[in-house]
This record gives sequence, structure tokens and C-alpha cells, in this order.
Amino acid sequence: MRRWLQTLFQRKFKVSLLFLLFLALLVHLAMDLALPAAHRPCGCNAKAPKDSGVPSDNPVLAGPKKLSLRILQDFSGSNGSLDKSSQPKGAGLHASPGVQHQHGEGNAGRTEGSKLAALFRHPLYNIPIPEVTEKDKLFVVNPLEKFSLHSSGSDEWVSSSKAETLLPTGKTAYDTYPAWLKFHVGINRYELYPRRDPLMPTLLRDLATQRIVSSVQKSGGTQLKLIMTFPNYGQALFKPMKQTRDQETPIDFFYFSDFERHNAEIAAFHLDRILDFRRIPPVSGRLVNITKEIRDITTDKKLAKTFFISPAGNVCFYGECSYYCSTEHALCGKPDRLEGSMAALLPDKTLAKRRSWRSPWRRSYHKSKKAEWELNPNYCAQVRETPPYDRGHRLLDLIDMTVLDFLMGNMDRHHYETFEKFGNDTFLLHLDNGRGFGTHSRDELSILAPLRQCCSIKKSTYLRLQLLATQPYRLSDLLREALATDPLAPVLAEPHLRALDRRLGKVLAAVGRCLARAARPDKVLVDDVGSRV
Repeated sequence: MRRWLQTLFQRKFKVSLLFLLFLALLVHLAMDLALPAAHRPCGCNAKAPKDSGVPSDNPVLAGPKKLSLRILQDFSGSNGSLDKSSQPKGAGLHASPGVQHQHGEGNAGRTEGSKLAALFRHPLYNIPIPEVTEKDKLFVVNPLEKFSLHSSGSDEWVSSSKAETLLPTGKTAYDTYPAWLKFHVGINRYELYPRRDPLMPTLLRDLATQRIVSSVQKSGGTQLKLIMTFPNYGQALFKPMKQTRDQETPIDFFYFSDFERHNAEIAAFHLDRILDFRRIPPVSGRLVNITKEIRDITTDKKLAKTFFISPAGNVCFYGECSYYCSTEHALCGKPDRLEGSMAALLPDKTLAKRRSWRSPWRRSYHKSKKAEWELNPNYCAQVRETPPYDRGHRLLDLIDMTVLDFLMGNMDRHHYETFEKFGNDTFLLHLDNGRGFGTHSRDELSILAPLRQCCSIKKSTYLRLQLLATQPYRLSDLLREALATDPLAPVLAEPHLRALDRRLGKVLAAVGRCLARAARPDKVLVDDVGSRV
């Protein structure tokens, strides 16, 4: 009898429990149906991406809008830690009012209403390059062939002889290449990447969002840099934030002891593209977690030893380098978040050798000595007689680089590089631009020495500079729009943008003086376009 009562009680308890659960479910459904649509707890409007001009499949913008705190930390003091931060913004790409962004082909993410889109439609930005033959490509590959990466951790990629030429999806194997590999394969004698490059938005997004699986210190150089690796074997050069946006390099600092700025690397890439040089590898800003994306995954023992917790409770590190690698100049997060620039690495030198050239207008890198070009006003005549500047367009390419450096105030151009495969008939790589955009209140005219002494410039460059000085294509407006798409926007303070227009006027004035005293204008404006404009 006791056993029968116990069994009956257990059955009734289970039935009662199931009834209560069913009742709770009915109440929940009734409340949900009764709640007005405007008050339902969902922040996702299916039409929002379309209305805002932002694609719904953008992984950076997908998901809830979480606020992220941007670090603006001052490293110029002995133990300086600035509590100043920018206004918090959404976790997606920053867009300035009135500017819509979409990943369209040809203008890397701008709509028809933007000034950048209008600029890239201009005839001066549609001058065709010479036909690219097989010998003009950095890599000659079979686009139907599948490529795999060595598991050794190197950059090298090799062909798989057993791979199928067509995947089950019907796409060719080339379509499966990661963006960084497509970027490498696309390099040729005439350009680092094409004007109308549909790959660029994807590559920049990867730099900003790809998971970081390895962080090690880059050897060489005067200041701390890290090599970061992604799951798809792509790699990027990370330069951490050292100055706030509105800080200027002190007037008493020598150029060779100046900070390397992460935002200068980002701005230099976009400025180089606006000038139609396209000689700087793609760069994106990124907010990095020092703990999870550097300290916890690094295999660099020397780097690992330099991590510590500051008195304010922030995670800090300083690495090993020639300048500013000490506890007094440590890089600190808030509490472990740190801004930085992520630059796509060029192909490994074992695959694509590069030659380093000492700039003829290299500075002395001495506190009191001057370089020869600073003492000899006829120095350019010597340069014109010295290979490789005695023929071809090498000297004119160097003057292009001079214009870029003057616009961003970069005095630290001691060397440049070229791809060895192409010999002397190729473009110059504009690498290492971190010491640009350090000052906006003063202009360093000595940077323009190659232009002022040689009185020569490509006609195409001069025409584009004239165009960028007009109201519809004002240089500061174009760069402001380009930088608005970066995850760390605003990248530059407004005074730096205004300084660009002022400096552009000085470049045009220098060319004007050369034309005024030249017997033959064609010696000043060297025609590199002919009837192609």
C-alpha cells in the first residue's frame, strides 16, 4: 500500500510540473503577442543596412552596436598616461555625415555622390598603364591551380600538383585564395595594386578584423613593431599608438628621434592612393587586445619578458628596440586595448627579392653635420649623371616620392626599395611612413629639395596636383572622406588636413618658379602621358 501511494504521488508531481511549464509557456506567448512591435526587444531592423548605404553582409558592421573606447594615450612624457579618449563610437566603420560607403568596384567603397568617386572617374585617373605581359608580373601563376601554404610558418606558398583545377562549387581555385595572396599575385612592374581594385575593401577589412594567431617582434628598426599572423597565413606589420591625434612633434626634436605614428601609416596609404601613386601597401587601423592578441599568444621570449601591469592597472609592454623601448616609454592599454596600424606585408624576400637604394637626398642623421645636397645648390646635376638616375624615369619617381613626403611632413626618407625582378624600370616602394603627419603648424621646405634643385616633375603628377587644388577635388576633403572609412576614424586631426592644402599650394608654387625661369617648359613638365589624357 505504501509503495502504491508513493508511485501515485510521483506521477501526480510529474503531471503537475509539466502543467506548470505548459502554463508558463502560454503566458510568455500571450505577453509577446500583446507587446507592440515598436517596443519589442530587438535592435535589428532588417532595412537599416539598406537605408544607411552599408551592406548587410559586412562582418565589421554586423551584430549589436557595441560601444568601444578608443585609446588616446600620451607617451611623450616619462610615465605619461593620458586619461583623454575620443568619443565612443560604434564597433563598425566610421562614416562622416553625408558620405555613404559601399564595397563597390573601382572606388574601394564609395558611392556615386562622393568626391572620391568623382576623382577616380576623372580622365587623369584613368590614364591606361602599358600592357602587362608575363614578364611584367611579379609572380606568374596558373589561376586554375590550387595553392597551399607550407606548415613551417613561413610566407612561402607552393603549388599542389594533386589539386583539382575546378572545385566542386564550380569556382576556380584562384577564387579560394585569401585576399593577401591575391594582392601579392596582382603586383606588376607598373603598380602595386590597380586603380579599380575590387579586392581592396576585403583586404582592408581582413587587416582590421581577422583573428590574430601569432604576434612577434619585428627585428631591426629603431622603434617597436610587431608581425601579426592570421589564420589564413596572411601577415601584417603592427605599429602601436604613441601620440594623440592633436599632438605635434616638439620643435626641438631631431627628425631621427621622432615618434613613429600609427595614424601616419594609415593616412599615408590613403594619400598615396589619392595622388595615384599606389606604391604603399594597404594599411588599416585596428584596436588590439594586448592581453589576448599579443601577450597570451606570443612565442617571442624577449617580448614576453617586457609585459607588466602599470600602477593604474593597465597592461603594458615595451619590447626591444633602439628608441623608446623602456618602462618609461611603455605602450599601455586601457586597460588592455591599444590602437595601432596594420599594414599588409609584401611577399617574402625569398620569393620576391627587393633591392634597397640609398636616397641621393638622404639626410646626415647627425645633430650638427649637413648632407652634401644641403650645401651644394647644383647637387642635382651630379645626380643626373649617376645611375640609375641618368636614364628612364627613376629621378621623376623619386620626385613623386618627395611630393608625398612634403605633403605629410616626412623627413625620414633615407632609403627606398624596388622589386629586383623588374630592374630599374619600375616604381619605387613608399615604405615606412610613420614619421609623417607629426607637425601641422610648420612646413619643412627642405623636403622639396629634389624638386627645387632638379626643376623636373612628371606632367601627369603636376596635372593631378593642380586638380587637387581645385574646390571640387580639394585634397583635404578627399583624404578626410577616405579616412572616414577606417575603424579608427577620425585618423587625423583637422589641422593636419588643412595643412595638406597649404603644402599643396607650395608644391605648385615651386613648380611655377621652375617654369618661370625655364627656357623649355617641357624640361620641367616631363611628358609621361602623351595623347592618353
